[in-house]
Amino acid sequence: MSIPILPLVEEPRPQDSSSARKSPQWVSSLYDVGWTVLHHARKHTGAGIVCSVAYFDPGNWGVDLQAGSQYGYKLLFVVLLSGLFAAFLQVLATRLGVVTGLDLASHCRLLFYDRPRHGRIWRWAVLYPLYALSEVAIVSTDLAELLGSAIALNLLFPALPLWGGVLLTSADVLLILALGNPLNGKPVRMFELIIAALVFAVLVCMAIIIGKTTVQWGTAFDGFVPSKEIFADGALYTSVGILGATVMPHSLFLGSHLATQDRVAGAPLKTVSTTTSSAFSFSLRNETRLQQVVRRSLRSFGTYCASLFRAESSNAPALPASHAEKENNSYAFVAAHLYHAMVDIVVCLLGFAVIINSMILILASAVFFYQSGEYGNESPASLFDAHTLIQSTIGKGAALLFALALLAAGQSASIVATVAGQSVSEGFLRWKVSPVVRRLLTRLLGLIPSMVVAVAVGPSGINTLLVISQVVLSIVLPFITFPLVWLTSSSTVMRVRKTPLNTDSNSPALVSSHSGAPQRAPQTEKQEEQTDFVDYSNGKIVIFIGYLIWLVIVIANVYVIVTLGMGQGG
Repeated sequence: MSIPILPLVEEPRPQDSSSARKSPQWVSSLYDVGWTVLHHARKHTGAGIVCSVAYFDPGNWGVDLQAGSQYGYKLLFVVLLSGLFAAFLQVLATRLGVVTGLDLASHCRLLFYDRPRHGRIWRWAVLYPLYALSEVAIVSTDLAELLGSAIALNLLFPALPLWGGVLLTSADVLLILALGNPLNGKPVRMFELIIAALVFAVLVCMAIIIGKTTVQWGTAFDGFVPSKEIFADGALYTSVGILGATVMPHSLFLGSHLATQDRVAGAPLKTVSTTTSSAFSFSLRNETRLQQVVRRSLRSFGTYCASLFRAESSNAPALPASHAEKENNSYAFVAAHLYHAMVDIVVCLLGFAVIINSMILILASAVFFYQSGEYGNESPASLFDAHTLIQSTIGKGAALLFALALLAAGQSASIVATVAGQSVSEGFLRWKVSPVVRRLLTRLLGLIPSMVVAVAVGPSGINTLLVISQVVLSIVLPFITFPLVWLTSSSTVMRVRKTPLNTDSNSPALVSSHSGAPQRAPQTEKQEEQTDFVDYSNGKIVIFIGYLIWLVIVIANVYVIVTLGMGQGG
């Protein structure tokens, strides 16, 4: 028997019959369009905002401040170009997750873990080093977020030492634990709403600061046009830094994982167990109402705490031996999610990440480069320098908003980096431990070096470590983007069966693997030709752009390494 594909049912639009008859046709059409957009946005918005956080984290702040203070508005084109690169790669990661139902880390394991020939060599020479590089990227990212948030807390409360700020900002992992597992098959809306609130806080704070700053808007908009000043002495190195700080490896892993979630079907109803032992029921009869409530609350809280550290069974099916044997998501699922997810990613990255990064660079240009003062344009500005100069030139209110925006950016990016670490470990290693343990380990890996630097060297060491973390991320990035472009360009990986498989237990269409998970049975060449597939792999132009971006990133890395080796990068 075949699985029927049910049409998506939208919620009924509220209508007033009397007003509908009186309104002109264009008003009614505009109302219908607006309601449809609102309905789809409510269902599908969330993953884009979460992924956009990675592109304006404290590492980006440091690089943007350096670019604006030394070169004015000239490098705004690099900010825009880096944002377009990030949106392109993030769309590829989203398409991979929606079509295949697997995240990028799981695909890497499927690609390299059990090769038909020399499997152990592929595993130890490619898969595990790739996992190690991914973990290095996660730790470098989390380290930058912790340090950035610690600087923000120090700016808000000068009496608080930097190491104390690191400890306080690391406590946001408790918030993550209370939200459940954001990487389940259903999106955790509270998690997405908290991240969205932090993103809007950054955007509003920066917009208010820019409104209080004297900006040469004509010159600023000229900065979005490419010019030869990008290749001037030192500007190219800073441009590479902007590229490395903008395109984040951990966001590609997380974006592909969030794209596998079903945002159309309703959340399953939670069953509440009402069974109690006879002795417990008897004791409740002899207790007051308050005692009963307290006992039940403590019992529920203890059960909840125990469940946090219990290894949960994975909802994802066991990985087959190869991509050729894997069955992707249904055509109905892909049609319902793919284009909504792509629009969500592009709008959020260009509407939040690019705009916020541009605001930071414009702010640094206005208060450092185009304004005479103590700092001038001779040396790059740090986060502490920016706060001091904003306070002296614009006012204490603007300086407070700057610190609050930095704190919101650091906290949101730190939460996202921790969840991305969970996705990486689950995909590469298929760990059978609780998500809470994975998040704690990820947080500790970033907390330890942050505390060492904060205690040993202070603010100057933090600024140096922020720069080093962005260089590390830039070096790791090509190793992550190449499998992403290759996987999304493969028709074997990205094809979807338009006609559902026969799920009858007596049908040979499905077979059971050694793990019991249903997989597609091998078909003859004639059967494959008669099967109705839809190919979602990249076209030739997209493949060319993908590998061109990869090549640009590689060349940029080589340039950075050579420049640093010659002692000229700084």
